Amino acid sequence: MRAALLYSAAGSLLLSALTAAPATEGRSAAPEAHGTAVAAARAKAAGVRFGPCDDAQDLPGSMRCGTVTVPLDYAQPNGRQIRLAVSRTRATQKDPHNSKHKVRRQGALVYNPGGPGATGLYFPIVGLLPEWKRIAAAYDLIGYAPRGVGRSAPLSCQDPERFFKAPTQAQTHPSAAFKKERIAQAKAYAHGCAERAGGTLRHYHSLNNARDLDVLRAALGETRLTFLGSSYGTYLGALYAMLFPAHVRRMVFDSVVDPDPAEIWYRNNLAQSAAFEGRWRDFRRWIARHDGVYGLGRTAREVRRGYERASARLAAEPAGGKVGPGQLQEAFLQAGYYDDQWPLLAHALSAYLKGDPKPLVEQASRYPEAAAEAENTRAVYLAVECNDAPWPTDWRVWDRDNTRLARTAPFETWDNVWTNLPCAYWRGPRQRPLDVGTAPGELPPTLILAAERDAATPYDGALELRRRLAGSVLVTERNAGAHGLAGGPNACVNGHLEAYLLEGRLPGRRTQCAPHAEPEPQSAAPEKPGAERGLR
Repeated sequence: MRAALLYSAAGSLLLSALTAAPATEGRSAAPEAHGTAVAAARAKAAGVRFGPCDDAQDLPGSMRCGTVTVPLDYAQPNGRQIRLAVSRTRATQKDPHNSKHKVRRQGALVYNPGGPGATGLYFPIVGLLPEWKRIAAAYDLIGYAPRGVGRSAPLSCQDPERFFKAPTQAQTHPSAAFKKERIAQAKAYAHGCAERAGGTLRHYHSLNNARDLDVLRAALGETRLTFLGSSYGTYLGALYAMLFPAHVRRMVFDSVVDPDPAEIWYRNNLAQSAAFEGRWRDFRRWIARHDGVYGLGRTAREVRRGYERASARLAAEPAGGKVGPGQLQEAFLQAGYYDDQWPLLAHALSAYLKGDPKPLVEQASRYPEAAAEAENTRAVYLAVECNDAPWPTDWRVWDRDNTRLARTAPFETWDNVWTNLPCAYWRGPRQRPLDVGTAPGELPPTLILAAERDAATPYDGALELRRRLAGSVLVTERNAGAHGLAGGPNACVNGHLEAYLLEGRLPGRRTQCAPHAEPEPQSAAPEKPGAERGLR
């Protein structure tokens, strides 16, 4: 899904004529199922040799790193191999509330942060946070970089030095000339992926990500997997649950991608664009309630006008020579993911309109040193989603569907199109999405976490997954829209997460939590802003 990254009518799709390989692993195609079993047996025998991390100077001393070897192509398990980077902190076995009490270790908790294209290597560090200490006492915390990401057989589709272009324009109702320019860019990026990756490109998709996860489980010495997936990680987890139900111990699905095969991935992105409009309105209403602090207007409409004035001014004269309307839109997209960003973004917009561009430049600038990682993230995102499913290959379908959607949801719609449009011109075979679903008793009970107003992964996805996974339980944060709830500010949600992971205990099938508190307004940005949040 967009930015992450995802997302009209069913009869409108002119789908790719490229070969669609049916996805069944037992439910899986027989060669891939055999290849996974072979790779898992090897990984179990080899284990993971954990040692100091390459960037150990920046990491807590307790975190260790290693690699797990997997086949590039599971149909040929003795063919080319790639290595996935893995990280770990051991279970502390220390009760954070009673130092004299030793906690029983329950194995490894593996995390996938989403994307696709995001790395989870730094996940074990969360064990230092108060919200995670009880879980970190019982579990080894395991992070990893999925295939294609970072040091795990990295993908690249474009020279990173050319990837960050700034300042750029952004049009909520783009002209024909602007569309023509972006179509050419999408074609060039898809061509770059095919040229740079060659025949390996076809092996970067969600089914192989799920197979990799089973090999990682075996390498860690786990008979059954305990897994936490966020955003795209929920779709990966759902595929794993269907392919390897006997290998599941406990699974948490946090901020859920709609797994309906008809939604993967083109229609998911349309749904995401529509949902971002509602969350953008939530943010503007919050700013309006704090007009005494920001002076941007007393209504959401007045705040939007201020944003539009800023965009028009940046189009004529980019802030700091590097922040144009495109960078403004990218920065404010973060408000749809994380409400803890609202004070920083509101202050930046207010200061800019009052003549001080510095806060906006700090929030919206692209930094050249991050270009390689950002390009790698985009390359993996597109490889996985373009390979996962058929996409419309006729530009007229994209143009019609998104022109219609932008009439009511202009904020994110076209930017989402430009992110995903290379999939219209993708070279290579596509998968046919797995029809996720399990029968009663086939899978252990699982936990789903979702916020009602999540824009990145709209709430309907959580309802759909709960319907498809027998025995699953949904915990909803009402009237809230943060993306990624586990270990966040909602104590009610965290309580259910702990009860499930530590005791295997689930609440009622549909349980609700009151929303976490909205952020407090700030009249100025803090001197030391927090670490940048991920997009997915």
